[in-house]
Amino acid sequence: MTDFVKPFKNDPQLGNLSTPVSDSAIVKAFIGNLPAYRPGLSASRRGLEIGMAHGYFIYGPFALLGPLRNTELGSLAGLLATVAAVVLLTVGLSLHGQTVTKLQSSSALEAPAELNTPAGWSEFASSFLLGGAGGAAFAYFLNYLEPMQKFLGLLWS
Repeated sequence: MTDFVKPFKNDPQLGNLSTPVSDSAIVKAFIGNLPAYRPGLSASRRGLEIGMAHGYFIYGPFALLGPLRNTELGSLAGLLATVAAVVLLTVGLSLHGQTVTKLQSSSALEAPAELNTPAGWSEFASSFLLGGAGGAAFAYFLNYLEPMQKFLGLLWS
């Protein structure tokens, strides 16, 4: 087993392990194409993409599994809870950007240069808030459409 699992970059101080899965070319290509590591994107574009995805997929559990799920206000409560969660995540991103100015990467991919400054993190966090609220609003809009509700009703029946 020690042949397959080794310290990352042969440095046990990094606190990361190099495994056949984490160091495979497929995993590196997949992670490299995510918005956080994709080359050529600005910090605001990264934040917008990541925020839209999070706002869109966080809406479902709040709307469908929340305490108001069987009421007329279930969708609206899901939207408000999602926006509140995105705001809390944005506060966390902002605090992280103010305290950590230079990211030390312990992964195979290096963080983009614009995220190594407090200004870059601020731009990323504000775009995350905008994207997250927009993604939640889009999911609410799709849930609000009558044909979509009938289609989802057929799936859950």
